Amino acid sequence: MTRPVTAPAAPRPRTAGAVTGVPLLFALVRTVLLLALVSVAVFTATELLPGDAVDLRVTPGADEEEVRELREELGLDAAPWRRYLDWAGSLLTGDLGTSLVNGRPVADALAQRLPATLAVVGGALAVATPASLALAWWAGGTRRARRLSTALLTGGAALPTAVTAAALAALFSGTLGLVPPVSLLPPGAAPWQHPELLFLPVASLALPTAFFGASLLAGAVADTVRLPHVADARRRGVHPWRIASTDVLPFLLAPFTRVTANTAGGLIAAAALVETLFGYPGIGSLLVSSLASRDLPVVQATAVVAAAVVLVGLLLGDLVAALTEPRRRSAR
Repeated sequence: MTRPVTAPAAPRPRTAGAVTGVPLLFALVRTVLLLALVSVAVFTATELLPGDAVDLRVTPGADEEEVRELREELGLDAAPWRRYLDWAGSLLTGDLGTSLVNGRPVADALAQRLPATLAVVGGALAVATPASLALAWWAGGTRRARRLSTALLTGGAALPTAVTAAALAALFSGTLGLVPPVSLLPPGAAPWQHPELLFLPVASLALPTAFFGASLLAGAVADTVRLPHVADARRRGVHPWRIASTDVLPFLLAPFTRVTANTAGGLIAAAALVETLFGYPGIGSLLVSSLASRDLPVVQATAVVAAAVVLVGLLLGDLVAALTEPRRRSAR
């Protein structure tokens, strides 16, 4: 008598939570660790700067006792590791510290300059984002001109921001006379009330950012357009715009979010140079002046905030990737 053979039980399908939970937890832990490492790196780099706020604020001819009292008043007499722990603990509670120059809370100084920088960075992102997508589509979807497009994107991304700013200022301000050569906002005026003053800073940031973003996205576009469902849609005569929006764009959400996060952080860093070149009163110019005066709490807070923007954006990119991964597998 033969025993009936029973088929093995089918494996239980993993739910979306099981698919996305572990990668997102790993991404969250990675973000926290990276932010901690960034804080250590920022604090160490500022500690290695020559001189400090005491050297700049002490009166000429002051004796050692006066220097010691001023150093103790500013909290610079403690050991570096102790000052780092105090600073990091304050960051965890939302306290960005106090300026060593004027005694104001660093959060107030950043909040005062933040709208001006957000106007420039937001404007640059608004211009660079669609431009980078269009350039990436052209570079990744064109097989014949792949080398030419790669060379153009790489060259545009490698162009220094200072060179771009100088060229744009010479063209639009010097030659054409369309915009002012400097971007000094009137006292109390909002940046968006003077778009002519925003043109040069925004364009100087947006142009290299668009090339940089496109150079990062071109490979993802090239891989996506070769997927079977995209080739099938082309054979069926689907309109190219429909292919781009429904068959290609969903697969670019994760890399696009990561690229946007990187470029946003890069724009905040590059804004320091552009705002200084055009005399624009934003966080970048505050960073430069704080470096000159060795106002380390302001420098440290600005750098950590910029890094946090990048890391949070990358975490958002991981979230998008985890949520779109089931769709990606089913499409394949």
